[in-house]
Amino acid sequence: MLGGGIRPDSETFSLLLRSCGRFSEERFGETVHCQILKTGFGSCVFLATGLLSYYAKVGELGSAQKMFDGLSVRDVVAHNAMIAALANAGRIGGARELFDGMVQKTSASWNSMITCYCRSGDMSLAVEMFERNPIKDVISWNAMIDGYCKLGQMDMALGLFERMGSAKNSVTWNTMISGYVHLREFQVATLLFQKMQVENVRFTEVTMVCLLSACAHLGAIEMGRWIHGYIKNHRIKVDVVLGNALIDMYYKCGRIDSSLEIFHSMPMKNIFCWNSIIVGLGMHGCGREALEAFHAMKKDTRIKPDGITFVGLLSACSHSGLVSEGKKCFLQMVDTYGVEPRIEHFGCMVDLLGRAGFLEEALGFINKMPMKPNAAVYGSLLHACKIHRDTELSEHVTQCLLELNPSDGGNYVFLSNMYASSNRWEDVERCRRIMVEKRVQKIPGCSSIEVDNVVHEFIAGDTSHPLFYQINSFLDEICMELRELGYEPDIKSVLHDIEHEEKENSVKYHSEKIAVAFGLMSIGGGKPIIVVKNLRVCYDCHEVLKLLAKLFGREIIVRDRNRFHHFRQGVCSCNDYW
Repeated sequence: MLGGGIRPDSETFSLLLRSCGRFSEERFGETVHCQILKTGFGSCVFLATGLLSYYAKVGELGSAQKMFDGLSVRDVVAHNAMIAALANAGRIGGARELFDGMVQKTSASWNSMITCYCRSGDMSLAVEMFERNPIKDVISWNAMIDGYCKLGQMDMALGLFERMGSAKNSVTWNTMISGYVHLREFQVATLLFQKMQVENVRFTEVTMVCLLSACAHLGAIEMGRWIHGYIKNHRIKVDVVLGNALIDMYYKCGRIDSSLEIFHSMPMKNIFCWNSIIVGLGMHGCGREALEAFHAMKKDTRIKPDGITFVGLLSACSHSGLVSEGKKCFLQMVDTYGVEPRIEHFGCMVDLLGRAGFLEEALGFINKMPMKPNAAVYGSLLHACKIHRDTELSEHVTQCLLELNPSDGGNYVFLSNMYASSNRWEDVERCRRIMVEKRVQKIPGCSSIEVDNVVHEFIAGDTSHPLFYQINSFLDEICMELRELGYEPDIKSVLHDIEHEEKENSVKYHSEKIAVAFGLMSIGGGKPIIVVKNLRVCYDCHEVLKLLAKLFGREIIVRDRNRFHHFRQGVCSCNDYW
């Protein structure tokens, strides 16, 4: 426009300032300010107020204050903008002083102060301001709900949410769903989404991203696919944020093929997209494919690998037994890419060496670390000791873990299991006594499976599921058939010195076996059985699931705490290397 010799007017500058404020274009906004002064509009009160609002939105408090002080006429819009600027800068006292001095207050004035208190975490003053507000609008309600959600006070947020009645908008729903997802209450988030559907509320990109995150954690593939279908049908643009959420959801729900399809269809990819696909391939045991993705990423000169990239690569090498490749990646981090290794990278290297059987090298690696090892690092070595049946090193590593975190029941259980496998029952009892004295609890195994868009959770020892007895009866029948295929329960690591039959029952009712049995009963059409577990899959369950996949001719996919296991025709994708 300027190049064409057309002189801008006040409306031109007003539109530009609004655009700059909306997209936080700081440098261009300053250019617009210069043009306003050059073209003789510096004394225009309307544009001066617009500049004040712009500087408030981009967080330039000093410039906003200068504009406010220089105004000959300070209307309610100017006051609201200055209150917002002070509030955004954390100058709550100044914002409140300006607010109290206003003769005429609009909804924007009240909302600025409510938002100000919510952001500072002072919900008592936010409530006081909210209740005094005579012109509550949806922004007022949403600000309060958002404040409670950010503090994790979901009961308070839900109370306001229900009080709103029909005044809710899509932002209100998104805020609640996001709050539950942030607190890892994924089941509640998905139930709220279903209610949102019933009430015909329009979904936004924010809704999609939050829900895909919930589906990813729950392993709710059917709901995830429904959301993906909704995105396609309503032609919602799949940008890097939404695309990354889809990649993340599919690989965490066991469908790495769909993740790759989304990834390759994206015209633009950022570092988060590349990291997701590398981590996803690693979790599914596709180590060489993860390395290939990394080499492809390097061809894009705009993308620079970061710490998460190398966590994904090292983990991928560990799960696939690529020891030399993992060592090479670790060296390249600093030498080639200038990424300083953090404790999680050292943990991945210990895991890589330990899984491959290089236990002494892994211990030496820990001793040479530039920082103090944490529980995750020692935990990786401890698991390797279990795989390679090194009881002596197990005791040493467990002692290190107990010194780090004496209240972690998992360490005592692990050591007890090692003693039990060697029939050292006196040592087992000693561990149990210590657990009782210290009041430490073993984390119960928990497995979940999605059936007809409902996620069912099974916890070891819990009989509350309405079909519990039918599932157990079916599981008993399965076990009888498995014995005909040569299956013998692995009871070496059962904790207690009890009768043989009791030990068999102890491993029979592990949560992942119950979840898979329920899936076989409930999911027809040859669809894969997808289960998510909070702990590592034990050896006995791993063997049973291989046999079940063969017996029923079904693919069984289990996501445990560390990786995915795809069971097909009697074999697992991990090749028994986990």
